[in-house]
Amino acid sequence: MGSHFAGHAETLGVPPSLLFCKMLRFLKQPLVVTADINLNLVALTGLGLLTRLWQLSYPRAVVFDEVYYGQYISFYMKRIFFLDDSGPPFGHMLLALGGYLGGFDGNFLWNRIGAEYSSNVPVWSLRLLPALAGALSVPMAYQIVLELHFSHCTAMGAALLMLIENALLTQSRLMLLESLLIFFNLLAVLSYLKFFNSQTHSPFSLRWCLWLTLTGVSCSCSVGIKYMGIFTYLLVLSIAAVHAWNLIGDQTLSNGGLARITQGQPLEVAFGSQVTLKSVFGKPLPCWLHSHKNTYPMIYENGRGSSHQQQVTCYPFKDINNWWIVKDPGRHQLVVNNPPRPVRHGDIVQLVHGMTTRLLNTHDVAAPLSPHSQEVSCYIDYNISMPAQNLWKLDIVNRESSRDTWKTILSEVRFVHVNTSAVLKLSGAHLPDWGFRQLEVVGEKSRGHHESMVWNVEEHRYGQSQEQEERELELHSPTQIDISRNLSFMARFSELQWKMLTLKNEDSEHKYSSTPLEWVTLDTNIAYWLHPRTSAQIHLLGNIVIWASASLATVAYILLFLWYLLRRRRSIWDLPKDAWSHWVLAGALCTGGWAFNYLPFFLMERMLFLYHYLPALTFQILLLPIVLQHVSDHLCRSQLQRNIFSALVVAWYSSACHVSNMLRPLTYGDTSLSPGELRALRWKDSWDILIRKY
Repeated sequence: MGSHFAGHAETLGVPPSLLFCKMLRFLKQPLVVTADINLNLVALTGLGLLTRLWQLSYPRAVVFDEVYYGQYISFYMKRIFFLDDSGPPFGHMLLALGGYLGGFDGNFLWNRIGAEYSSNVPVWSLRLLPALAGALSVPMAYQIVLELHFSHCTAMGAALLMLIENALLTQSRLMLLESLLIFFNLLAVLSYLKFFNSQTHSPFSLRWCLWLTLTGVSCSCSVGIKYMGIFTYLLVLSIAAVHAWNLIGDQTLSNGGLARITQGQPLEVAFGSQVTLKSVFGKPLPCWLHSHKNTYPMIYENGRGSSHQQQVTCYPFKDINNWWIVKDPGRHQLVVNNPPRPVRHGDIVQLVHGMTTRLLNTHDVAAPLSPHSQEVSCYIDYNISMPAQNLWKLDIVNRESSRDTWKTILSEVRFVHVNTSAVLKLSGAHLPDWGFRQLEVVGEKSRGHHESMVWNVEEHRYGQSQEQEERELELHSPTQIDISRNLSFMARFSELQWKMLTLKNEDSEHKYSSTPLEWVTLDTNIAYWLHPRTSAQIHLLGNIVIWASASLATVAYILLFLWYLLRRRRSIWDLPKDAWSHWVLAGALCTGGWAFNYLPFFLMERMLFLYHYLPALTFQILLLPIVLQHVSDHLCRSQLQRNIFSALVVAWYSSACHVSNMLRPLTYGDTSLSPGELRALRWKDSWDILIRKY
């Protein structure tokens, strides 16, 4: 063994003694692993878990809407199919997951609020996932503010406000959906910000792809929990659209979008090219020029006759039958010459269907659904007095000169029939079952111009085989779609989604329903639970200091933004470029998030409750410390002003903590208060705090 090792060392050119000394030196040193841990995140996560998980099984009774969601959990546990009129099922499935992990068998009668849970109900497990979501929202708020390029102090402020806000705390400790919705809303925003910040230093890296994927997954989960999640999806989509627009205008970047689409494809269409032709119109949905072996029926339902030629349609899915070959009418070959002969504006072409080798044709026969237009078909020679009319003149609509060549993606073209001057057009009508519900294509003799007459090449390759069998192999794709198969699962799935969207319960008045205007001023609360023997009770009641301050911060941001914008119009730059971009992004995200999640409720004709405001409030809480930092950094002119402002902020935050602690008995419901103490907590006459009469 030793001699073998020595011989191996000598072959490497290293003396054995020197190698042995290096090994000894390595063994004498400790193996050290360093990790970069943000203790702020650790502390915030710990505090979030502590406040949300503490005495999570209390009260061991049905609290408010737990009576509603519990029924669905029992259905899941018993494998009973049901139709839920409240929204998508993903949130209920997450709650049911908690029941499954806790071994719940579904046997409990969810008949009234306040009913004591039986011993077989794992209350802690059922409330676990909402509590974890509420706890993790605290450190996520911290990370979001950091990703917006504000200070650690500001980020800590946002997270601590999330931590002590009583309504968020109450909602996350019960078997309800709002904390799950808020968690995925924040995760979508955080993932997008991390993706966007990765764009500047590591685009298309693994990290970049992971954050982009997580953004989409989070948005989907939000919508899957409640349809309200679509608001955050639209927010992220809007900000992404603005960022994409700015990237397109950035001359320092290589804008390779078109190059990526056409990568590996020839740019110029030549005689012999194999192409797919997409309708530029895209209505009622995007589709490609298509044909298949089926023919038009000899007699239509209304008694009219057809040519009984091969059907030509527009098909809204990628398919092998979407491929066409651009043929020179004067030659028989279906391959590209070397060098290729490009097709130019005004050239006469024939379009050969790749799989059937029949030529695109139209003639003086009425179209099946548009009798004022001509039928378009692939010509079949039935040896009757109907000769082929398959010549088409290429008209490049967006050409710059009369000698422009036909280009992939770039060129928008019309096909004008040589014999009748009809233009190939997508009518947009759905064919009957004999046409597999595909879209009708016609020849339109109108002299007017419309987008429905315009096509462009999406996929393109130079044909290399003259033989039909070899050409079919060349054209064939592994993802062939069978248009005649029975899509029973998708049909049922679509029907279920539509039913959930349209099914409504008869709205009735509820004691604790409220209007959106009442949410902002916290004029309303909801009594969630009352102890059967004592005055202990749980209320959905917000921290009035935080709610009022958050609304003021939103107004302050809007006014400041408009003021800065007006001054910038006069070429007065109050903020440096980076500070301005961070200020705008933070406002677009937080103010936009508040508006997207709040204003639509003014248009809804349904019963609304205070908890509907919580997703919007979350975005306001993120904005509040950002506005405070901005005032300190840019509006306080001297160190003395900054010190005074900092002292005021500390006093304000202390008051928010004090209010949170005062409302704590109504948040956790674990303290029995005297009638006098309960009256003292009724800071507004509209607050319905329950006082027992003994």
